[in-house]
Amino acid sequence: MHRPLPRTQTGGLPMAFGAYLIWGVLPLYLMWVRAVPAIEFVAWRIIWTLPFCLAVFAVRRNWPELRAAMADWKVLRRLMLSALLIGINWVVFTIAVQNGHLFAASLGFYINPLVNVFFGTVFLGERLTRLQWAAVGLAAAGVSLLAFGAVDMLYVSLTLAVSFSAYGLVRKLTPVGPLPGLTIETALLLLPAMAITLWYALGAAGSGIAISPGLSLLVALGGVLTGTPLLLFAGAARRMDYSTLGMVQFLSPTISFCIGLTVFHEVLRPVQLACFVLIWLAIAVFVWDLVLQRRLNRQTAR
Repeated sequence: MHRPLPRTQTGGLPMAFGAYLIWGVLPLYLMWVRAVPAIEFVAWRIIWTLPFCLAVFAVRRNWPELRAAMADWKVLRRLMLSALLIGINWVVFTIAVQNGHLFAASLGFYINPLVNVFFGTVFLGERLTRLQWAAVGLAAAGVSLLAFGAVDMLYVSLTLAVSFSAYGLVRKLTPVGPLPGLTIETALLLLPAMAITLWYALGAAGSGIAISPGLSLLVALGGVLTGTPLLLFAGAARRMDYSTLGMVQFLSPTISFCIGLTVFHEVLRPVQLACFVLIWLAIAVFVWDLVLQRRLNRQTAR
């Protein structure tokens, strides 16, 4: 039996698709800036994300929302945790991509929806339809195959999956809007980020961004490429079932997987190809279930 699709879910889908599309092609950008050490790049990414958020605030003129969030100690505590989780995720993902482990990173974000489903059912009391459970089963089978074929990099995949799932859960449960939340997160990470950039600048090799003005501009672009998808993701997390959000996330690792295969020319083993097929079958089943729910929702509205 299919339950009606919540109205908030449809409003979050475009945001989710936008976020995961950007994240899917992000490895291309990370390879363009690979001359900058991963830790230093993440620090600059944080530094440039904050002015991007403040610029959006200036355009929207909703400063009271930011002040209200900063005055709420409960909100600040949760954002400290989410800032730590997203910082860990950024560092591990950047190191993996810049060291040629894009398949391992993709595996992490294939596992992530399964962790989302676990968090959604255990912590949020969400329930899945039979078709959704079938999709989860297919995805789990695919991930198991891929984990078997890439066990040496499984720790990277698990770190990415758990850290981002936990980040999304914290943001979903934190009563703060996407923009003030991201602004406070980057502000909390600003001092450590500045310390890291100073340490690299004073080191023997010097700062990586000093190589050329073009590279410096590319690194500065990281603020926009960081802030935009995170704002979209946070907005989607507030509007959608967490389990559904996790299944939509298959878009991002699929794009990255294809980039690793066609652009970075990573070797595709048979077990990885089998996983790829199972993942797409899972997505097809889940999307079909969403279509059925939407039809039922329209009939119920009549």
